[in-house]
Amino acid sequence: MEFTSPINQIISQLEKIQSFNARDPLDDTRKYLETMSLQLSGKKESVAMIEELNIPMENYQIPIRIYRPKGKTTQKSSAIVYIHGGWFIAGSFETHDAVVRKLANKTGSAVIFVDYRLAPEHPFPAGLNDCIDIVKWIIDHAESLGIDKDQIGIIGDSAGGALSTSVSTQIGELLRFQVLIYPAAGNQLNTKSWEIYETGPVLNKEGGIQAWKWYHPEGNSHPDPLAVPILIKDFKNTPSTLVFIAEHDALRDEGETLAQNMKEAGIPVDIRFYKDMVHGFMHMGEVLNEVEQVAGEIAAFAHQQLEIAIEKEG
Repeated sequence: MEFTSPINQIISQLEKIQSFNARDPLDDTRKYLETMSLQLSGKKESVAMIEELNIPMENYQIPIRIYRPKGKTTQKSSAIVYIHGGWFIAGSFETHDAVVRKLANKTGSAVIFVDYRLAPEHPFPAGLNDCIDIVKWIIDHAESLGIDKDQIGIIGDSAGGALSTSVSTQIGELLRFQVLIYPAAGNQLNTKSWEIYETGPVLNKEGGIQAWKWYHPEGNSHPDPLAVPILIKDFKNTPSTLVFIAEHDALRDEGETLAQNMKEAGIPVDIRFYKDMVHGFMHMGEVLNEVEQVAGEIAAFAHQQLEIAIEKEG
């Protein structure tokens, strides 16, 4: 397979990453994602304000960050719930900070980043429940947050794409749109794209198998479609969805299958195929111009869907 010069540059940089003082493979994965994001994301945009809150649940708290975009003065802002990737076992405020800042400014929406519980400490459905609970919490507290509860969308990348898909099948009537960025949709890792990209770049099959075991231990014998969205048959109230697929990505085929399943279920789906790109390219703004392009496409889609929602309300 042939990669472009910028992608080769990224692959070379990724090969040099050493996770500092990693205690075990899980810690190594978490530190690797943090290091990759810090090295490749590029300059972070300034936003108007970032608020950190801990949302109390029955016997634990869910941390969230609210990113307010620059130049936004309206009383009631539209909002986007962002669900991060990291194989369900990694990812944090810091790994996605640059991406979320850019999306807040591009879309003009407050972006609410959910720091959901991770496997293996908290396997499925803990993380999914956190994401559902936060969407409901935002709706219930929209007025005090300065958010229009009728103008909320959701974005998920990679594992976050799987979580977002499942959130939408459960409470999609509360959401105006959905964006899935190279979603992790299947747990079998037996597609043609997994065969081609078994050892990378970015993802590898061995790590993927382990991550799914940690996240959904019953996945091979009793897979739950809410954990493995490629198995979802009923997309219920899923809103209009935009899906981004990367060419050189082990998750390419399962992402395309998920998008096709949604289409066949009657969900309006727009698929954007990014030639030459690798998994996780949204973290690579230091090298890739495509990050800016995707952010612009997401903003245009969000604005279009929110305008449609306003017209329907009217």
